[in-house]
Amino acid sequence: MANDTRFARLLHVLIHMHLRGGTTTSGTLAQMLHTNEVVVRRTMAALRTAGMVTSTGGRNGGWALARTLDTITAREVYEAIAHGAVFTLGPAEDNPACPVERAANQLVADSLREGERAVLQYLGETRLSDLAERIVAGQAGEGH
Repeated sequence: MANDTRFARLLHVLIHMHLRGGTTTSGTLAQMLHTNEVVVRRTMAALRTAGMVTSTGGRNGGWALARTLDTITAREVYEAIAHGAVFTLGPAEDNPACPVERAANQLVADSLREGERAVLQYLGETRLSDLAERIVAGQAGEGH
């Protein structure tokens, strides 16, 4: 199963937009993400719906941050995109009547629930401005 990279890509995009003054075009984002503009527009639409960015069409159009990064958490970005489970583990379905399988499945379900809770809490405590500050501090004087 392939990894869903949209979350990491959207964090990448939002921080780049911030570092570049808050605006950019779909073409620039497509080059940055090694994809095409249609994929960028479709993915960015989720951030627009969540109120994180705005868009303008036309020749001089593009994307602009609608909120500052200190008001956006990583969890908000995660929740803005449609996604499946955080983890790909799942219960067995070989013999639902077996008490051993049920116990194993309960352990899997409980651990996944706890793991997802921890991930979402961590993401909720991380503001995108924190990431941007780490990047600036770690790349002082370097271009990208």
